[in-house]
Amino acid sequence: MDAIVALAKRRGFIFQSSEIYGGLNGFFDYGPLGSELKKNIRDCWWNDMVRRRDDIVGIETSIIMHPKVWEASGHVAGFTDPLVDCKVSKQRYRADQLFFAAVVVEGQTVGYVSALESEKTAEELQAAAENFKRKKALQGKLEPVQPKDMTEAQPDEVAKIPSPATGEPGSLTPPRAFNMMFETYVGALRDDSAKAYLRPETAQGMFVDFKNVVDTGRVKLPFGIAQIGKSFRNEITPRNFIFRSREFEQMEMEYFIHPDADWLKCHEEWLQWCRAWLISIGLPESHLSLYEHPKAKLAFYSRRTVDIMFKYPFGVQELWGIAARSDYDLKQHQQASGVPQTYFDEATKQKVVPHVIEPAVGVDRILLAVLCAAYSEDEAPDDKGKLEKRIVLRLSPRIAPIKVAVLPLLKNKEALVGRAKALHAKLKRHYATFYDDGGAIGRRYRRQDEIGTPWCVTIDFDTIEKPGDTFTLRERDSMAQRRITEAELFAMLAERVD
Repeated sequence: MDAIVALAKRRGFIFQSSEIYGGLNGFFDYGPLGSELKKNIRDCWWNDMVRRRDDIVGIETSIIMHPKVWEASGHVAGFTDPLVDCKVSKQRYRADQLFFAAVVVEGQTVGYVSALESEKTAEELQAAAENFKRKKALQGKLEPVQPKDMTEAQPDEVAKIPSPATGEPGSLTPPRAFNMMFETYVGALRDDSAKAYLRPETAQGMFVDFKNVVDTGRVKLPFGIAQIGKSFRNEITPRNFIFRSREFEQMEMEYFIHPDADWLKCHEEWLQWCRAWLISIGLPESHLSLYEHPKAKLAFYSRRTVDIMFKYPFGVQELWGIAARSDYDLKQHQQASGVPQTYFDEATKQKVVPHVIEPAVGVDRILLAVLCAAYSEDEAPDDKGKLEKRIVLRLSPRIAPIKVAVLPLLKNKEALVGRAKALHAKLKRHYATFYDDGGAIGRRYRRQDEIGTPWCVTIDFDTIEKPGDTFTLRERDSMAQRRITEAELFAMLAERVD
């Protein structure tokens, strides 16, 4: 993971926000290449989800909405994470990410150990328990630890569990609810009458505009409303680079179906569509898995929720959630606003409140996933034939920030430079391209490999001296080279990039 974070900074993908002032935890900026990569991910999703389908329309709703929206949706009362404070270090932890275990020797609890959530939480707790037993010089058999998170801690256990910050018991507070919505004020007054919130999700905008879309969009059930936009959550512990941040971008779609429709079949179809889409932008199938939320832990209005998981360097984590949300949201807004949120069904001549299937994914999490999956190191010969380490981003051409680089073999040969600049001018009208004439050609190839450019076109002496006006096309992953004409180049890009 450290190598990916370093590459993201070095090559201008991602910067810490406000870095010159020490940064602000949980906020990030996207550099020249990162903003291109992010835009390409959004464009691919929008094209495949909205433009290439007849049953989905797109909207864009405000980041700040009427505060009653969040009261009706349940966010004001229930959008909380369990919070635990360390009174000594002043650090805060999400209770469900802070684990503890009793140290049990010969059937007797002799103390407690703690560890933060990771792929090795159980191993860390076991090692801590063994260390505890050794330090206390306790005799007898140590039983295997039974990890629990702090939401499961009994009141009498909290005072005995050591803080991860200090290693000493007695400083952790009992878990308490912490609302993650960012508050703000609209207008000149700063009292409760002017209080508003930065949206914690984009979904509610699609629900409160449901009637507007039905009245103006000529839509028929089943149909979807899609949106891409920023959301904000005051995360207790932002972590794992851009995986969990306080400002992030979501791509969500609410697919409305008739109450009598086969919702399970529809849910499964969207689950498979989302998985196939992730593969289409370059995520390896081997890194994807499914996690079905146990029925006992589903929200009361949810019929089914399945997460598409991705194998990040820091563990298998949620990437895309597909939920069957029933008719809960529309009915909540109908009751709170007094405005009917119904659809007139021509077949039955009745007004119905549709149910909804919701695929919701974060752009930032997808971007991190494609960087992790694409990062590779191998060896390639330098200009003198000596093998050296090569860093490669094997990004799909669909989302690569730069599609093709144009390189004149020599920068002091006017004929080569002129032909290269002419080709570059034509290409950049249609694709993100890069012109580079600095340094040895091998070094220029390496620079493009490291930022994920799929192809490099070299203008060499054969281009200007031999008939056919061909270039050398060099492929990133295999490093294979072949001659290609301008017409063939454009045809290949049209096929591979779209």
